[in-house]
Amino acid sequence: MTTPQIGESEPRLEAETRIDARIDAHYGALAPQERRVADFLLEHLGDLAIFSAADISRETGVSKATVSRLFRKLDFEDFREVKDHARALRSRGVPTAAPVTSADTEGSTGLQRHEARDHENLARLGAGLAEGRLHQAVEMLTSADRVILLGLRNSYPVALHLHQQLIQTRPRVRIAPQPGQTLGEELAGISAGDLVVAVGFRRRPVVFGKAVRAVASSGAQLLCLGDSTSRHYAMEADCWIECPIDSEGAFDSYAAAMSLVSLLANGVLNRQLGAGRKRISAIARAYDELDELEH
Repeated sequence: MTTPQIGESEPRLEAETRIDARIDAHYGALAPQERRVADFLLEHLGDLAIFSAADISRETGVSKATVSRLFRKLDFEDFREVKDHARALRSRGVPTAAPVTSADTEGSTGLQRHEARDHENLARLGAGLAEGRLHQAVEMLTSADRVILLGLRNSYPVALHLHQQLIQTRPRVRIAPQPGQTLGEELAGISAGDLVVAVGFRRRPVVFGKAVRAVASSGAQLLCLGDSTSRHYAMEADCWIECPIDSEGAFDSYAAAMSLVSLLANGVLNRQLGAGRKRISAIARAYDELDELEH
């Protein structure tokens, strides 16, 4: 990237360009005081909502005019637009962490906020499941001939955990994609009687949407699990469950997602208790014969 020289006209960046990319593009042409403001913005992306333009001026020791001038150079109308932009980044899953405060270093304050947010996520999940979605999802998982669990990037651990729970209680469950395999290889041949569980939390690869549409047109049933950013896939799915993953820190919390896995797996076991218990017993005997687990 060629750094614009001072005095040269600079092209206006696209509205969706992240603020850190905007700062990188302009940094070489910024005055020293503007760089101080730019550094402050990058360090406080996670908590810009608590600052005003006057606060930034005071914290960085520069004039409010300099702060406003930097916003315009970064193609923002004002600080309100900067804050809206930062909130939008976090809602898409971009890690933007607030600085650790003295209270947080003691442990209690940050832990309490984290616990409160997880409780809120669980309450929101429960409210959604109360509409009958849990019963519907459990029925789909129980009655399907085959279950294929699709999880990519940060959705993979959730899909993997659901796979590990389901195979304790029912046969013909697999996770996709397997290492070294493409989605096309994994999804080829699915048809009526099969169920694909598409786990799609935010920052999904583009191929996720293509896979969802392919499943929807295949005749197989489709169960979608994800946060609010994947809600638009609900129209493709036979059942959609929204699972909040909001957190107080830079990284999403999957406590509610793992609780959902437990609810689904327990629901499947309870729907076919006799067959499920036989399978669990058979697996336990295999563990003993192979001496696989600690005693």
